[in-house]
Amino acid sequence: MKSLLHITNGDSFTSRLQSLQLKGDVITWREMLCEGKTLSTVGSESFWKTRFEFLNKNYKVSKSWFIEKTLKEYRSLCNHKQQDQIVLWFEYDLFCQINMLAVLSWLKTHRRHAEIYLVCSGKVEGSNKLYGLNELNDEKLLELYDNKKLLSQDDIEYADYIWQLYCSDNPIRLENQIANNDFQFEYLSDALKTHLKRYPTIKNGLNDLENHILEVAKEEKPNSRNELMGKLLANQGFYGFGDTQYDRMISSLKPLFSSFDPVKLTKKGLHVLKQEANYYSQIRDNQIYLGGSLKYNFLYNTDTERILKL
Repeated sequence: MKSLLHITNGDSFTSRLQSLQLKGDVITWREMLCEGKTLSTVGSESFWKTRFEFLNKNYKVSKSWFIEKTLKEYRSLCNHKQQDQIVLWFEYDLFCQINMLAVLSWLKTHRRHAEIYLVCSGKVEGSNKLYGLNELNDEKLLELYDNKKLLSQDDIEYADYIWQLYCSDNPIRLENQIANNDFQFEYLSDALKTHLKRYPTIKNGLNDLENHILEVAKEEKPNSRNELMGKLLANQGFYGFGDTQYDRMISSLKPLFSSFDPVKLTKKGLHVLKQEANYYSQIRDNQIYLGGSLKYNFLYNTDTERILKL
C-alpha cells in the first residue's frame, strides 16, 4: 500500500474533502500568492518573511495568526516526509493556479521521489460555467479524483519554471511563455492572461479589475458597498478573488466614488471609466508588487494584449 497526502486550496474545501473519507492525510495551503511580493524560494525564511510583511501591512494579519494558520500548516507539510503519493486539489482561477505553481515548485525541491497527482476543477460537461471544487457534488468530486492526472517530471519542471518567471521582476518573460505548451495544466494559460491584465492599462491607468469595479458601479447601480461587492464576487471570470481582496481594491478607488450608499461615481470617476481621463499618476504606488515585479513599472495594452515596460 502506498501512503497518501492531500494538499488542498483552502479550509472550506479541506473540511469537504475530509467528509469524503478518502485515504490519506490532508494539509491546507493557506496563502494568496497572487497578491503581493513573492520570492521564488518557496518555504525559505526570506519567503515567509516577505509574505508576512505584505499580509500584515495590507490585511492586518497578526504575527500570531500567521504562525498559527500558515506556518504551522507549512511545518506540518514539511513533516510529512514519508508519503509516496501526493494529490493536489486546486481550481481553475488565478488565485488557485498561482498557489498551485508555488506548491509544485516546493515539491520539486523537497519531494523529488513522490508521485504527484493533480485534481483541478473547472469545466463540467454540458455547462459553460466554470466550477470551483466546493460547487461540485460528491459524485463529481470522486469522479475528478478517479481521473486525477499523474504529473510527469516535465510537468513539474514546467510549473516550477513558470513560478520562477512569475517571481521575476519582468512580466514580459511570462507573457512570452503563455503561447507555449501548457503540459497538463489546462487552465494555466487563461489564469496567466488574467494575471497580465492586472497591470495598469495605457488608456486610463486602471487595470482590468479596477475598470470592472467602476463599470459595475455605473451600470448596475448597487445600493450599497456590500451589494457592489456581491456583484463583483459573483461575476469575476478567472480571478477567483475573495471579499477582502475586493474590499482593498474598492478602497484604493475611493476618490472616484461620490457615495457608497447608494453607489455612485464622481465626475472624475465617469471620465476615467470612459477613458477621457488617466488616473495612473493618482493611483500609482511604488510598493505594490504582482509576483516579483512592481505593478506600476509596466503597462498593459488592451488592443494588442501585450505588456510594455515603462
